Amino acid sequence: MADFDRKTLLRAAMKAREFSYSPYSQFKVGAALLSADGTIYTGCNIENSAYSPSLCAERCAVAKAVSEGAREFIAIAVVGPEDSETTPCGVCRQVLYEFCDESLIILCGGTDTHYTEMTLGDLLPKGFRL
Repeated sequence: MADFDRKTLLRAAMKAREFSYSPYSQFKVGAALLSADGTIYTGCNIENSAYSPSLCAERCAVAKAVSEGAREFIAIAVVGPEDSETTPCGVCRQVLYEFCDESLIILCGGTDTHYTEMTLGDLLPKGFRL
């Protein structure tokens, strides 16, 4: 697996989780996306009363990174409640697949000591690409 500080990435996601706007679900999520140049892009979930315009933390982080020109990524940390193992939803898996290959490392958890590590290929086998 790639050489990077997993605790730093998880802590960045935990910090992003603090900014979650989740008045409807009360399910706060933070994400931290590590680019190939070492920059960490963070995001949080942002809910909307109409539901479908809501934005997941992972897509928020990807949008920030891509809008600033980043296109190569090593890993993403996704953290939900401290006692959970929060994984990206189906839409987020596909968005990650658009910009990352199957070797992207995904850290899913609730804290910097309670998490599971997998690859995007594990999470989304046979992903869709045009």
